[in-house]
Amino acid sequence: MKTTRRTAFVAAITALVVSLAGCSMGKPQASASASDSKTLTVWSMNGDLSPEVLNEINARFTKETGAKVKLEMHDWDGITTKVTTALTTSTPPDVIDVGNTQVSGYAANGGLLDLTSHKSDLEQGQTWVKGLEDSATYDGKLYGVPGLLAPFAVLYNKKIWADAGITTVPTTYDELEKDLDAIKAKHADDSSFSAFYLCGQDWYSALQWIWNDGGNIAKQSGSKWSGSLESEDSVTGVSDWKAFQNKYSAPASRTLATDSPDQTQIFADGKAATIIAPSSSIGTAVNLKSQVTKDDIGSFAIPGKDGKPQPTFTSGSDWVIPAKSAKSDLAIKWVKIAASPDIQENYVFPKQFLNPNTVEGNEHIMKSSAMTDSLKGYVDSAKAAVSTPMAAGWLKVEGNKVMETYFSSVASGTSTPQQAGEKTDAQLNDLLNQ
Repeated sequence: MKTTRRTAFVAAITALVVSLAGCSMGKPQASASASDSKTLTVWSMNGDLSPEVLNEINARFTKETGAKVKLEMHDWDGITTKVTTALTTSTPPDVIDVGNTQVSGYAANGGLLDLTSHKSDLEQGQTWVKGLEDSATYDGKLYGVPGLLAPFAVLYNKKIWADAGITTVPTTYDELEKDLDAIKAKHADDSSFSAFYLCGQDWYSALQWIWNDGGNIAKQSGSKWSGSLESEDSVTGVSDWKAFQNKYSAPASRTLATDSPDQTQIFADGKAATIIAPSSSIGTAVNLKSQVTKDDIGSFAIPGKDGKPQPTFTSGSDWVIPAKSAKSDLAIKWVKIAASPDIQENYVFPKQFLNPNTVEGNEHIMKSSAMTDSLKGYVDSAKAAVSTPMAAGWLKVEGNKVMETYFSSVASGTSTPQQAGEKTDAQLNDLLNQ
């Protein structure tokens, strides 16, 4: 997971398939020699857990086991190549922080330790958020442990909404559209203003409409995956999204990505009353040359047609253990501490405002003194988190920007929802099964 809490990297996936094919890596290797058996190597990603949180985990681990931790921080750019290479060596790191949509690609080729028999112990009496648990599971087996959750929710500028006469968040989809109509009318003279800024390539957000109408990206039957974007429910969902996007977001946004131009900057400049973004965007918006303060920002989960929050894309990270780690027993102990309720509720959330990995943890933080209006919507969104297809080929789908092309073609009108669905399903049928 990047600091934007969105992108799972796909570079070197071909190398992963070639390098790991035929390798027997499903079991832990022999114990390490005495010289290095007391040092655990952990790879963590810049932008995920902070040094303060990681230091607390390491201190607890050392106190419990007597072992030390060699912590290595890595950037997201190029990390897939590094992980791919590490998984093929005889001395990989013992624990790796990976983006949640990456797990299936590594697990499918035998690179990760099967943690299924440890699941109950790792859950520690809690219930992992379903979207995170799903993303850590491949072919019915657990290969990752949810490390953190960064769900998407609506961020809105309270001042702009209040200027249009709106002081409470919508609780139904009809109310949302009514509120946005009022905001749009208030700014009718500004063609660059968006009542709700949505980029055409922003598939993470757009999926909410498809899921809410009962559609999906793809379905699995046995070992085979098939695209389902041309299904009636998916076509209805993407049609609803197109109508919403075209009506409330500036026309220029229909073919754009969220970072070009940066949608958080647009929000900070007061050119958008509303966006969908991860909680990290709150601090970013305030720290930019901005017209908004933290107190100006509120959040809510988009209400679906059924009155419940729309299902949201699961953004987060998982801890995985390479199958070739010689210290898998120690690695499991470290991961258990990192995923523990105390670390999640008393460090991950109050120190970084990232959601805990469990249902109970998200209920707990609602009562926390650190909870603010700008964070409440993320708890509701966390409960409705949904994962992308756990197919080994999903990394290739992201690498080829299949979903970006699909949604932007619909938003811009270059393809009808049905045409785009049929074309994209043909790509999914190929890529997901590779």
